[in-house]
Amino acid sequence: MLNLKPITALGAEVPQVDSFDGLEIAERADFALASLAARQGEEVLCATKAQAYLGFALPQPGQGSLAAPFSAFWMGPDQWMIAAPHDRHEDLASHLKQALGESASVSEQTDGWCRFDLSGAGLQAVLERLCNADLASMAAGEARRVRLEHLGCFIWCLEPSQSVAILGPRSSAASLHHALVGAAKSAL
Repeated sequence: MLNLKPITALGAEVPQVDSFDGLEIAERADFALASLAARQGEEVLCATKAQAYLGFALPQPGQGSLAAPFSAFWMGPDQWMIAAPHDRHEDLASHLKQALGESASVSEQTDGWCRFDLSGAGLQAVLERLCNADLASMAAGEARRVRLEHLGCFIWCLEPSQSVAILGPRSSAASLHHALVGAAKSAL
């Protein structure tokens, strides 16, 4: 019988946390993720069903919703990333698919992405070394797709100018973490 243990995107049993003077970088392995795309001609039905299931309207371009237990941000035309606490929503994609039926295409994303939450007064100084996102103009919930180092990532504002979640490809988690730590060492 196999004795499997889950590991984080950085390959450890517990998430990595790095602290600097004015910034904390915390690996987050406690969120389930699913992508949601409205099918052509089913956009209104998808939006209606999604709102009934999630408890809020699907976010508009560049926007997001930070709610409990579900959160979401806009990824592209008629596409969203949905997040929920992993311990209670491990099967998030399956439940979304059941709730939205044929109005949407839903796919599991939990192990396709890694997430690092950055928080603290040094946040802007670190991010401006990594990408061109205008952190000062981002409201809570807003998300931007950016190129961070050589990686396509999303920056999701959790608390204006104080806290963001950065989602990047899980296969490049070590590279993304290295870039974040390097920028923190440089800026702080």
